[in-house]
Amino acid sequence: MARRVFTVAALVAVAALTAGCSQSVHGSARAVRPDVSKVSGLDITNGDSGAKPGVPDADLRVENGDGGEMDRLAINTLADVEEYWSEQLPKNFGGTKFVPVKRLVSYDSNGPGVEICRTNTKGVANAFYCSLDDSIAWDRGELLPMLEDAFGPMAVVTVLAHEMGHAVQYKLGPESGVTQATPSIIKEQQADCYAGNFFRWVAEGKSKHFRISTGPGLNQILATMFFIRDAAGTSAEKQGAHGSAFDRVAAFQFGFAGDPKRCAEIDDQEIKTRITQEKFDAQDVDTGLGKGNVKVDDQRYLDLLEESLRSAYKQSGATPPTIKTGEGNCADARETSPAAYCPSTNTITIDLPDLAKIGTPPKRGQKGGIGDFAAFAEIASRYALSIQKATGYSLEGPAAGLRTACLTGAWAGTTTDAKANLRLSSGDLDEAVAELLADKSLIAADVNGQVVPSGFARVEAFRDGFYDGSGLCTRKYSD
Repeated sequence: MARRVFTVAALVAVAALTAGCSQSVHGSARAVRPDVSKVSGLDITNGDSGAKPGVPDADLRVENGDGGEMDRLAINTLADVEEYWSEQLPKNFGGTKFVPVKRLVSYDSNGPGVEICRTNTKGVANAFYCSLDDSIAWDRGELLPMLEDAFGPMAVVTVLAHEMGHAVQYKLGPESGVTQATPSIIKEQQADCYAGNFFRWVAEGKSKHFRISTGPGLNQILATMFFIRDAAGTSAEKQGAHGSAFDRVAAFQFGFAGDPKRCAEIDDQEIKTRITQEKFDAQDVDTGLGKGNVKVDDQRYLDLLEESLRSAYKQSGATPPTIKTGEGNCADARETSPAAYCPSTNTITIDLPDLAKIGTPPKRGQKGGIGDFAAFAEIASRYALSIQKATGYSLEGPAAGLRTACLTGAWAGTTTDAKANLRLSSGDLDEAVAELLADKSLIAADVNGQVVPSGFARVEAFRDGFYDGSGLCTRKYSD
């Protein structure tokens, strides 16, 4: 049978929102057992995220501002980000002093244009740093309100913290390894990482104007990173490339878990070993659902999936589970959808209608599922439970959920092989991010469907398995 591939990303990317935002190590984790009740060492919290109440607005000089809510949000963000870098730049880079950017410019893309960085802003729904005049500009008319409406005020903070990351690059110069000739993907990955540095500081309660929970709050930030990803099929080598959601989230997480020096280490060598973003392959099929997309309730593809899973986990020596469609009846586990695993019978039961809903990506501007990779990964997660049972691991609790996410990522890593009958396609890993951030993510759930509370931890565990394989999963995420 001809090689088949997974689908494109689930949602329409809005790369133009941050395209051209600057003018002019591998992703593996150490096998250190994490505390499943924490996020990079911080307690998982569920409190409010956004502006702290009762805090006076910052006083920064802004050109062309209107004094409205969006400008206040932007000014308070940039004041706190400047405070962060005033502390961290000399601490991490040999005493280098942080000098605030020279210009802050607000504009309305729906109103009269403003000349910034040799560009007229009329119709430009964007936020950007310009090295030509050391300025940061933002669209208060369309971009910032849209981000706030979709993801909350911390989405605006995310974008502007990213732009300040570009300012840090140019102020560091050789210490950041960035020049005008540096490929955009390196600059963007560094800036995402620097944004992660800042959000760690916010999560630790050090920001004057903002607070963020490490549970739902960070999930919204990662959802923002998903939203502003490059479109599936965009080459990482393209000028202006920012990265897929999988890659952008990874860079943010490196920054959240590390320090600014870690971000400055992102270079061409690391990008070549870690970046997953690539153009569509000539062999990517199009079944009418989108480039590379297949119908997940088609038995041909379910058979290929089972073959792929057996191959991925064959070294475990576990007896492969039976996979069937229809209703399940299990004495020792709750039913989950679109797939359920029954330990006592070593059987996976699939609900085809629910699987099809998840596997069908939405049309532009409409709600819908996610895509075929997300659907197949949910089945793979139940398959991973059978491997855990055979090798003596518990199937319940947060550790089981993270181990499941990691083992599912390990399976995904095997589908990058060009000779595989079921092969990863451009945008598929972004679907994994979308599913992992969902409230009922089965990829990071135990046998009863209990989901790991932190979306941040779910994505990290999946990435661990993808890059380093199943061996790390059982070492790092043991009971």
